Amino acid sequence: MDSSSARRSFKGRNLVWLVALTLFVLLWQFGETLFAWAFEYPGAYEIPLRYWIRDFMNWLLDDAGFGLFSFTEMTRFIADVIDFPYRVALSLLSTGFLEGQGSDAVQVVPPLSWVAIIGIIAMMGLYAGGVRLALLVAGCFGFIALFGQWDSAMVTLASILIAVPIGIVGGLLLGILGYRSRGFERAITPILDLMQTIPVFAYLVPILFLFGFSPTAAIVATIIYALPPMTRISIVSLRSVPPEIKDLGRMIGCTRRQMTWRVLVPSARPGLMVGVNQVIMLSLNMVIIASMIGAGGLGYEVLAALRRLDIGTGFEAGFAIVALAIALDRLSQAYAARSRQHSGDDDQQLSVWRRYPYSLSAVALIAVTFVLGLGSVAFQSYPSAAEISTGTFWGDILRWININFFDQLEGLKNALLLNLLIPFKRFLLDLPWLGVAALLALAGWSLGRWRLAATVAALAFLIAATGQWEKAMITVYLCGISVVLAGLIGIPIGILSAERERVWRFVRVIIDTLQTLPSFVYLMPAVMLFRVGDFTAMLAVIAYAISPAIRYTAHGLQRIDPQLVEAGTVAGCTPIQLLLKIKLKLALPAIMLGLNQTIMLALSMLVITALVGTRDLGQEVYIALTKADTGRGLVSGLAVAFIAIIADRLISAGAAKTRARLGLSPGAGDET
Repeated sequence: MDSSSARRSFKGRNLVWLVALTLFVLLWQFGETLFAWAFEYPGAYEIPLRYWIRDFMNWLLDDAGFGLFSFTEMTRFIADVIDFPYRVALSLLSTGFLEGQGSDAVQVVPPLSWVAIIGIIAMMGLYAGGVRLALLVAGCFGFIALFGQWDSAMVTLASILIAVPIGIVGGLLLGILGYRSRGFERAITPILDLMQTIPVFAYLVPILFLFGFSPTAAIVATIIYALPPMTRISIVSLRSVPPEIKDLGRMIGCTRRQMTWRVLVPSARPGLMVGVNQVIMLSLNMVIIASMIGAGGLGYEVLAALRRLDIGTGFEAGFAIVALAIALDRLSQAYAARSRQHSGDDDQQLSVWRRYPYSLSAVALIAVTFVLGLGSVAFQSYPSAAEISTGTFWGDILRWININFFDQLEGLKNALLLNLLIPFKRFLLDLPWLGVAALLALAGWSLGRWRLAATVAALAFLIAATGQWEKAMITVYLCGISVVLAGLIGIPIGILSAERERVWRFVRVIIDTLQTLPSFVYLMPAVMLFRVGDFTAMLAVIAYAISPAIRYTAHGLQRIDPQLVEAGTVAGCTPIQLLLKIKLKLALPAIMLGLNQTIMLALSMLVITALVGTRDLGQEVYIALTKADTGRGLVSGLAVAFIAIIADRLISAGAAKTRARLGLSPGAGDET
């Protein structure tokens, strides 16, 4: 397209937008009397989706069957299959092997001692990454023991050890099917989108119906939450295998199965290990929500502390989850790196000890600590006298802030509520749903033509047609303000730290901690300082969602071609001009994707903030969970998912268009 055609196209798009905005303003200001249905979707024409879902669930539970087995019997069988290895893992790590049931149960064999578990973790770190990793992971588990969270952490670890392998295997198998069949990939993509965007609370109700209140139900919910990234990464990794490796497999006569398991999967192992890491981290993100349906462990400790507003206990349990996440994250990354460096030397001639030194050392350590534990309880269970607590410290800090800065905090809260939050909320609630859907469709057409326009328009229509528009606008209001403020704070921090390595290392530690700290933990200090309400919810959302805005901005700036910056310097650009005219423009696709991730985290956090009095879709989901109303929960959850998908598709299309305009490669600026 020549420059004159491009200018005509640009003017044409501007004219279309001008006409559309004019019509929208006219409808908004003068159309309510003539077109009342455009402002409030007619109740007579609402789609009764919540009742369809409720009836479908009742049919599943009462009448559905496959051959000789009912659907309920099948779910119970699945629960038993999951429950057996979980009980074994729990016995090894926490309860010991018991004889009898309930209060009459007697411990026959004690669990692994805390010394043995820390020793085994240290050996795994030594094997995968050397002495530094061994000290780090041992220190993380030692931190858990020191702060009195050992028993709860072992319950959490037992569920993680079951959920993660199932999520990895299930995601890999789906990824292989998606790699082999584009049709299957297109079919599962919207399902994966919904699994990642529907709030977990929304599908806890059907899981409770199908699997009951138990750790097994919590593991099923964790698998559903953690499986999609593994599937997506598996497809991408398998397609990234170099063609020459595939050609070599065909030349030596590999069958289809051999090509998959002996050529493609081993060659894609580094990428697949990234998926493994994601499954581990997402499973740990689920521990608090899973505790609401019977998981127990560290999640239950955080949840109980939130109910009591016991900030000290909540922080300690939250930081224990962070420590567990850091240890498992670093171990998985180290094993991924080792898989790339592993040599295929033949060690069959070596002695058993030289072939399996770490495994045999672990067995020896278990035996020694078992014997020592029989003589001294301190070797079996971490001594309570050696535990420390910072609970009073955190509580005293918040009390001091409340006493000395109450008036200033209350003034800030009221100023933002009266001048920003409430006016923006009223503005969104006054908008006609039909006009908003039309503008979203036009934005989709501008960024991705008719398919994207139809997608966003259909999703917006479904939100209105299921009776969720008002709640959805309140969700958009809270999410929008939180994301804008997170961007205004996070993007400058990313800019400042991008070219300062020492600052970036410090900032990265903070945002890594923020991303691994459970979402519920953010509510406690916010509630204690500002009580319940929209302002408190906004603060918690900003704290939880700010990390991607910082991370993607810094990565986008760090990955700019130095030659382009040097060319600007030679041309006489000042540092401000370099930043505004070159660096930020080239990093814009990455910054947009960071804001996209910020929106996703903000929406997921808004469901949690329903606990502090918001009146949005998150509250609908939470009420549905408390009332066991499957239809209400899933419809509200779908509305949240639709908002997330609309934002994701529009921002991703905008980022792709920006990359094309700047002449960047399709993945330029993305974070690996």
